[in-house]
Amino acid sequence: MVQNNPRGIISHLPVAVLLFFLLFAGPVFAGGPPADVEILYFYEVGCPSCVEIDDFLAERIEQNYPVVISRYEIHSPENANLLMRLVEACDAEEIRKEGTPAMFVADKGFQGSSAETMDEIEEAVRSAVGSQKPSPLNHVSENGKETGNIKHRLTLPAVIGASAVDAVNPCAFGVLALLLGSMLVISKTAKRKNVIQAGLAFTAATFICYLLMGFGLFYAIRIAGLQRYIYFAVSILAILIGLWNTKDYFWYGVGANIEVPQSWRPRLKRITSGVTSVPSAFIIGCLVSVFLLPCTSGPYIVIIGMLSDTATRVQAVSLLVLYNFIFVIPFIIITLGVGFGLTTPARIEQWRQLKLKRLHLITGIFMIGLGVTMMTYLLLKNSFLS
Repeated sequence: MVQNNPRGIISHLPVAVLLFFLLFAGPVFAGGPPADVEILYFYEVGCPSCVEIDDFLAERIEQNYPVVISRYEIHSPENANLLMRLVEACDAEEIRKEGTPAMFVADKGFQGSSAETMDEIEEAVRSAVGSQKPSPLNHVSENGKETGNIKHRLTLPAVIGASAVDAVNPCAFGVLALLLGSMLVISKTAKRKNVIQAGLAFTAATFICYLLMGFGLFYAIRIAGLQRYIYFAVSILAILIGLWNTKDYFWYGVGANIEVPQSWRPRLKRITSGVTSVPSAFIIGCLVSVFLLPCTSGPYIVIIGMLSDTATRVQAVSLLVLYNFIFVIPFIIITLGVGFGLTTPARIEQWRQLKLKRLHLITGIFMIGLGVTMMTYLLLKNSFLS
């Protein structure tokens, strides 16, 4: 049985105190060994600038400073979402505009691989080591009430919802019915597969043209650096489009309607009646896409404006592809329905006329809701920042 020995404990007390001082108190007075500084590095496979940053981090940072580098490949949805949250938390709008390579040290964000940027990163690392600043991830979590999360959670549902209401747009239905009707008249003796091929060619042309126009507008906004202003503008635009569509439900024909102008319709009919082959259907699909813009571009412009402020380039490309795919789904369904004899262009036009006002109401309600939600985000953000 071991007995307590107070005298033995006391005799060892100086040694214990010395060990305690060396292990715990000593580092406090001496400043202690510097803690590892975490660097968050967002890269893209195949990015030349990212290769330069890899070399810089390996040769100038990892060999000279106590750092831990957390690497994130931007094509992962989770990583892209984290990047956008960090952009919001660190107010690093240049990263949102230019994308990878992007790095975060403490509460600062850096973009690009220029010599100046590398010097700034090294200075930030040196400062973070000296002051033992927390990880950038801590900075995001400390901004728990940060409203950027609201904005990013809104993006995917907004894209799906806006593309769905845009897909049932009366204008698009009417133009496609004209096209298929012309094909049936011209190709009475031809096989129905010709009608299907022409309809799908027209659909493909619409998809490609709208996608390219979307890319162009998205990059124009990014290059101009107007994302925040555009986000505010498109939130107002969404509400106005919603009110206009709602007006068309209650007072259709009073004032202007969100449709292809009546004066354009004879011209559209002449254009679509010129379809005699798959290539001509594709060409006319490109031309008609321009005519459709006045009555179908509203939701699309709102979504592009939203993406310019909430998405990386990789996210924006995938979401614009998703938007336009959903947009042309009714084209595909109608084409196959007419091609296989399940319906006729006349029935499609009759259905369109019957549901016209209701389609306007659905679009109006969704766009008002989207605009109000976007405005709410802006108001919440301003209140948090105040």
